[in-house]
Amino acid sequence: MQSQQCRVAPGAQVAEDAEVGEGSAIWELAQVREGARIGAECVIGRGAYLGPGVEAGDRVKVQNHALVYEPAALADGVFVGPAVVLTNDRAPRAVAPDGSAKRAGDWEPVGVSVAEGASLGARSVCVAPVRVGRWAMVAAGAVVTADVPDFALVAGVPARRIGWVGRDGARLVERAGEPGVWECPRTGEAYREREGGGLVEEPSAVPGEPGRERAALPFG
Repeated sequence: MQSQQCRVAPGAQVAEDAEVGEGSAIWELAQVREGARIGAECVIGRGAYLGPGVEAGDRVKVQNHALVYEPAALADGVFVGPAVVLTNDRAPRAVAPDGSAKRAGDWEPVGVSVAEGASLGARSVCVAPVRVGRWAMVAAGAVVTADVPDFALVAGVPARRIGWVGRDGARLVERAGEPGVWECPRTGEAYREREGGGLVEEPSAVPGEPGRERAALPFG
């Protein structure tokens, strides 16, 4: 079901039972498959593909020619760069061991989960099953084969953490005299390393909620 306030460009293919939220735009040659759900104010770029049942929250951007295979889940504010690929098969084969063509029921899809605000750089690949954490950033061309912590900056093949980023996207700098506390050079927001990996926002970094850590949103 498509909102009357969404825009679907001529040449785009949107399944009849796909849901597209208010204010969203789907550009030419994009394909949104059966049962997919796209939230409000999203942009699905030219030639992008969203597989059956893929879920995208509000204000998600999927850039040109990105391939988002089911059962991927994109939380609010996720950015998927040009030509990104989210895979769904642990052991891809075109044929079974006896040489016969594999059918849809001959393998079990596994998904990529991308949490709130995270960004996937151009031509990066996420090899399912993996989770990309909240506000994390995957560098262009990286190949993600393991979970990415919240606010981590990862790069390379396979991707490794090379630093931390804040909500603004700038690389964080460790605060002098406070090991494990990181600060955004543009906004001044502070983040603290947590046991088990990833960062949490200091209370001052949570608008309107003094003294409280921001709660995780759906999709991880």
